Amino acid sequence: MERTLSIIKPDGVKRQLKGAIISRFVNEGLDVVAAKMKVLSHHEAKGFYAEHKERPFFADLVEYMCSGPVLLMVLEGEGAVKKNRAIMGATNPQQAEENTLRKLFGQSIGENTVHGSDSLESANREIAWFFAGSEIVR
Repeated sequence: MERTLSIIKPDGVKRQLKGAIISRFVNEGLDVVAAKMKVLSHHEAKGFYAEHKERPFFADLVEYMCSGPVLLMVLEGEGAVKKNRAIMGATNPQQAEENTLRKLFGQSIGENTVHGSDSLESANREIAWFFAGSEIVR
């Protein structure tokens, strides 16, 4: 069993897509073992996306991720990282495969509705960034 971090971003929360997205994960074999809503502080967003700090989109990404509530989740299942990435689709909704979350719900490359860890190493780091071990329930 693997765990991965999933975030329903501000555009997804604002458009009331939480239920549809969670249902999709569960129907495809991923179990939600932790979840919480919050508005990210600039400190949290900057630290979370630190690997992108030299990229030109970094400031806009931080502002966007702090612009409204997000739903943070830990998903668990066989091959959770890879499965979540397949369910989400490509970062750019226009390039995402049909029936992926980003193709269905993403509005732009910036407002693409969901985040998911890109590797097991990233998943471990990202989960620890937002969740204490005691908040994850199996």
